[in-house]
Amino acid sequence: MKRFWDTASVEAVADGYAVLLDGKPMHLPGGSVLRVRSACLAEAIATEWQIAGGAKGGEMSFADTPLTRIAGTAEERIAPDPVATIDALAAYAESDLLYYRAESPEALIQRQARNWQPWLDWAALTFDAPLKTTTGIAFVRQDPSSLRALRHALTRYDAVTLAALGIAIPLLGSLILGLAMAENQLDAKSAYELGALDELFQVEFWGEDAEAAARRTAITADIVVAGRLMELVR
Repeated sequence: MKRFWDTASVEAVADGYAVLLDGKPMHLPGGSVLRVRSACLAEAIATEWQIAGGAKGGEMSFADTPLTRIAGTAEERIAPDPVATIDALAAYAESDLLYYRAESPEALIQRQARNWQPWLDWAALTFDAPLKTTTGIAFVRQDPSSLRALRHALTRYDAVTLAALGIAIPLLGSLILGLAMAENQLDAKSAYELGALDELFQVEFWGEDAEAAARRTAITADIVVAGRLMELVR
């Protein structure tokens, strides 16, 4: 669409911060005014809109405003009833990527143990959620008390963080890595490398595929945006 504003700015309001376009509040698709609780997030959203399209009359895409899209999702879809989102994210604890270890080769077995096990240990200590591992693809059933503890951890986050986790966790295939990002224990790039450990191991041995590389670049970019959102509301 064409850019119709000159200036994007932030205004403090009773329940947080609103983003203004030429002094008028930005509205979400559902009709409500976009409001966020974090001044840092509001400033970042305003910056997206100040840059998008270059200048008034320029062409912009909503791909230029990823923070806005996720914040809008948080406000309109998650904040009114976060339970559905929490349940969906908590379900990843039943089959987290980090539980499933290779049977061979030995180099991959060792790499998974070295890089993944510390995060399961971290989850056990941080959330009182000890977790089991297995080899191959056979389903491993976790203790229900551990699953409850991980679900409870999600209930502590605000709607924006849940929206960011709704992007990061499915891409990583890991609730544990997502929680580590939310708890400021793991940056987005490192989380991606852990989630893609098996694939990156294969690239070392078999070489790069251009299509797969492009897909990984896109996934990394989405995880980075999710990580930035978590930082802005922390």
